[in-house]
Amino acid sequence: MYAIWAATGAISALPAGTVLRGQVARLSVRSGEPDEVSCQQCAAPLPERPAVRCGHCGQWLGALLAIELTAAAVAALLIARFGPNPYVAAFAYLGVLGVALTQVDMAVRRLPDRLTLPAYPAVVALLAIAAVAGGDSASFERAMLGGAALAVCYLIFGLVSGGQLGGGDVKLAGLIGLVLGWLGWGTLVLGAAAGFVLAAIAGVALLAAGKASRRTLISFGPYMLWGALLAMLAGAS
Repeated sequence: MYAIWAATGAISALPAGTVLRGQVARLSVRSGEPDEVSCQQCAAPLPERPAVRCGHCGQWLGALLAIELTAAAVAALLIARFGPNPYVAAFAYLGVLGVALTQVDMAVRRLPDRLTLPAYPAVVALLAIAAVAGGDSASFERAMLGGAALAVCYLIFGLVSGGQLGGGDVKLAGLIGLVLGWLGWGTLVLGAAAGFVLAAIAGVALLAAGKASRRTLISFGPYMLWGALLAMLAGAS
């Protein structure tokens, strides 16, 4: 039964990935720079509507189907794990959004406010609906506390890390804390710790390969998101 839900979720995530493809193309610029408005291949204006290719030269906006297929895979994993539970909508929403955030952060070390900030009311609303539908106000309250707690922890880490963590990481931490907090404090701690572990493993691998030095700053957002995904898949339903 959950396989049917997972397939439905994956199919639903495909158009969401297409919509996000244009956002990734526009927002993949360094912090402080204006949005990208032209095709990198032919310099024609980027389409205003959701699109996967440049309307002038046909160049793909990003890697071929990368966003769509990754978003579909993440949504399928989450829905296969949690099935028709009402809170899965919030999980899948953040999972699909996380695909876009990962691509932007890996490209330009930036987690755009235009993607993270609107996600707060969306995730809170979806969790509130789930709490009402399931009569689970305790999980909703824990989610709110979890979001605040993880954001504060990351803010402290950012202040003492000497630039290793930025404001975008702090804002993303609050979103992650909302969904992990819903599942429980143990899941919240596991997800936060997994992000640091994955980042450390990646850092050691880059050092060993000679592709980074001890002073190299890495994009931390993707590891936060993948750590959260692993914790969600391992967490209690």
